[in-house]
Amino acid sequence: MDQPAPPRRRVYLIDDDADVRKSLHFLLGVSSITAWPFAESADFLDQLDELPPAPILLDIRMPRIDGLQMLALLKEREITWPVIMMTAHGDIAVAVRAMKLGAIEFLEKPFEPDLLEQALDQAYGVLGRIERTVQSRRRARQLLGQLSRRESEVLTILMEGVPNKIAAHRLDLSPRTVEMHRGNALAKLGLKSIAEAVALVTAADLGGHPLGWGVGEI
Repeated sequence: MDQPAPPRRRVYLIDDDADVRKSLHFLLGVSSITAWPFAESADFLDQLDELPPAPILLDIRMPRIDGLQMLALLKEREITWPVIMMTAHGDIAVAVRAMKLGAIEFLEKPFEPDLLEQALDQAYGVLGRIERTVQSRRRARQLLGQLSRRESEVLTILMEGVPNKIAAHRLDLSPRTVEMHRGNALAKLGLKSIAEAVALVTAADLGGHPLGWGVGEI
């Protein structure tokens, strides 16, 4: 029985040079990679909300929004997809700036196919790690979003390492009530200890938002 073909990988190609887009589209196709070409950064940004995560091949010198400006915009929008910069003008200073803005590789045109392949292999590895982190964060936030406000307050204080009596005093509750909320919170989260709750909150990466209440909306 024939094995199903693996799904084709994709990459976003942003370059104002039509010849470059055509040649890379062909080259990537040979490697079973679907290239989604964009002539300008603005075109990509217009469709960004509807695009699934994938590596980005980004030219440095383009009209309106150049590669470095694009990197800054992606960082501003918290888009962490791996970016490989391309340029026909070797410039160490530009490469350094690009790396500081989050690019993972810098290719000088014309580049050898094996260099592009190596860069993309790295990019897909980075993307896989990013996707696993995003999924873990999403799951953690969904779990924490099940907590009531009081359960959230109790768990937040107990994660500081204080005993039930101190938590009860700070919340003007009885120690027994604190224990009840603690048990309910851990049961909702499917956890057995406060230490596990700390790990879950770390995975949720709440960015200063209060624990639990409304977390699912972050």
